[in-house]
Amino acid sequence: MKIGFIGAGNMARAIIEGLIKADFVTAKEILVHSARKTSYEPYAKENGLTALDSNDQVVSEADIVFLAVKPIVLAKVLAEIKSSVRQHTPVLVSIVSGVSISEIETELDNQSVSILRTMPNVNATVSESMTALVGNDALTEKQMKQGTDLFDTIGETMQVAEHDFSTFVALAGSSPAFIYLFIDTLARAGVKYGLAKDEATKIAAQAVLGSAKKVLSTNDVPWKLIDEVSSPGGTTVAGLLAMEEAGFMNSIIKAVDATIAKDQN
Repeated sequence: MKIGFIGAGNMARAIIEGLIKADFVTAKEILVHSARKTSYEPYAKENGLTALDSNDQVVSEADIVFLAVKPIVLAKVLAEIKSSVRQHTPVLVSIVSGVSISEIETELDNQSVSILRTMPNVNATVSESMTALVGNDALTEKQMKQGTDLFDTIGETMQVAEHDFSTFVALAGSSPAFIYLFIDTLARAGVKYGLAKDEATKIAAQAVLGSAKKVLSTNDVPWKLIDEVSSPGGTTVAGLLAMEEAGFMNSIIKAVDATIAKDQN
């Protein structure tokens, strides 16, 4: 199977590197083209990928084609590949935030093309992505399974109604940046009290990793787990109250609100 990428930005590269690490396909079976030749050709050479000269060539040679471009240029790309899509009928996998399946179908003037809309995250590089999936009416069960299997190799998947994609973007697509900020801030607090930054970062990151695994390993809600850590009159309660006094929960909800609003704009 050949997998094509139109666009080779950070998210596309995260998926590519995840697929290679998982041995889902060989590096040579990954075809790439992007607007900036000076960017995607060296990347392809460095990773053993197949660099192609045009988006049309990607569509004509790949079984699955990732649309991995910015929303602002998607219409131009779809107009460029419209005839090739009709002729070669690959499965189109969109990772373009904020663009619906119906908008893609309209731009292609094609209701019969198989489209899988997805929202992975950058943790695909370490096979820990959380990916939302939804297909159009033309996508067969076999094609949905193929797409699910692909994303399962780089993390976890969940079929999500398309009208919930903006919420998913906030909770899983953008949230790694929020979590990286939390880890870095926690580490800087450690530096304040004398730890080296690399040591403090490792401590904070491992604490987040272990806490996430704990949540996923139990049916208990996170609040119950918080109570288990919080001894009466102890240090954890003091820290939790200080966080809430500073508006910790409200800041997270505001981040989600802003992300959803931007995605829907």
